[in-house]
Amino acid sequence: MKRFVFCLAALCAGTPAFALDLTSPDIGDGATIDERFVFDGWGCPGQNVSPELAWSGAPEGTASYALMVHDPDAPTGGAGFWHWIVLDIPADTDGLGQNASAKGMPEGVTVIANDFGAESWGGPCPPEGDGAHRYNITLYALPEALGPMEGASKAVIGFTVNAKALDKAVLSGTYGR
Repeated sequence: MKRFVFCLAALCAGTPAFALDLTSPDIGDGATIDERFVFDGWGCPGQNVSPELAWSGAPEGTASYALMVHDPDAPTGGAGFWHWIVLDIPADTDGLGQNASAKGMPEGVTVIANDFGAESWGGPCPPEGDGAHRYNITLYALPEALGPMEGASKAVIGFTVNAKALDKAVLSGTYGR
């Protein structure tokens, strides 16, 4: 019993409270995603504009950010669907403007091909009648830049980002058709 109390006290006293925060004026957490941000193709009626994102509260030691947008509800046998993967966002960046995917990303970033096959934002486009899907926009604070990670699968990139993350923040929107 003493050992348990000691461990609990050590965890409570020594655990830093991270406060990485991710917000968007375009996508409210838990809200339906507007058609401007929906994919334009595959029968989807959107404009494929990437949403404006802002963040703050990076932990000490943050050298870069990774941004990963994933639909865990896609009918892909459990793999989900990747809509945007951006690595090596400079640490002094505090957000991305609306349509940054098309207008220009910060210098030095690496954009990994999404599951549509494009190195850009690919908005929501779930199958018709499949109900609303969740779109998790996750920002990771990293202690280093990862580089292009040439030849790595999206699963390996996700594993690497998660293993190195100092902190993360998630914003989730929904969309169905």
